[in-house]
Amino acid sequence: MPSFTTSDGLSIAYQVWGEDETRPPVVLHHGFSASGLINWKGPGVVDALVAAGRKVVAIDARGHGASDKPHDPAFYGEARMARDVGELIDHLGAAAIDLAGYSMGAIVSLICASQEPRVRRLVTGGVGEGVVATGGVDTRHVPSEAIVEALLTEDPSTIRHPAAAPFRLFADAIGADRKALAAQASVVHAKPIALDAITAPTLVVAGDDDPLAVHPERLAAAIPGARSLLVGGDHRSAVANPAFARAIVEFFAD
Repeated sequence: MPSFTTSDGLSIAYQVWGEDETRPPVVLHHGFSASGLINWKGPGVVDALVAAGRKVVAIDARGHGASDKPHDPAFYGEARMARDVGELIDHLGAAAIDLAGYSMGAIVSLICASQEPRVRRLVTGGVGEGVVATGGVDTRHVPSEAIVEALLTEDPSTIRHPAAAPFRLFADAIGADRKALAAQASVVHAKPIALDAITAPTLVVAGDDDPLAVHPERLAAAIPGARSLLVGGDHRSAVANPAFARAIVEFFAD
């Protein structure tokens, strides 16, 4: 798997599909505890984009997938991950990219697009009005501290917050580095994102049964010229809805 070295010395892995060099590559950023393969290849988004003739680059965030996984929280945070995307663009030698992010990856993508003029078009998934209401990551449904506790406990039966338990179950199921994930969860982005600085045309997609992405239209209203779209599904399943992939393909085709 190809990789590049970040300015703070970590190896960040990514995968590439498709060969089109006439249009900007599509960069995909996954959600917390997942990877490019799990979040984008498995649900069919990569295949849909490649079938539409696009070159696709799926990054594995630090602490995830095949990328380096330090246990020090100083290496983490969505703002640092957004810089990784900028450094990936440098590494690829791309003049512009189309960027899509899901859940944690959506926060990363919003931060990146607010700072990075090479983002041509932007799609977010799995986030909604909480980004505006709370500033940064919406932790109202499940507090970050509960996720950290769930990831680090030696006995999953002791997990106290019911909404945190699925994070542990998923991490165990995929063999993730729980200490690395806990380091990221302990420093989730808690500062307002400069949404009004985003100049890329933006589509905000959310599952109609996703408690972490309610009222996506309110997030879209905070981004100049953005629009929102509901697809069927909850936080786990919406990205696998063919309507989600279709929306990305069509929005990036403009």
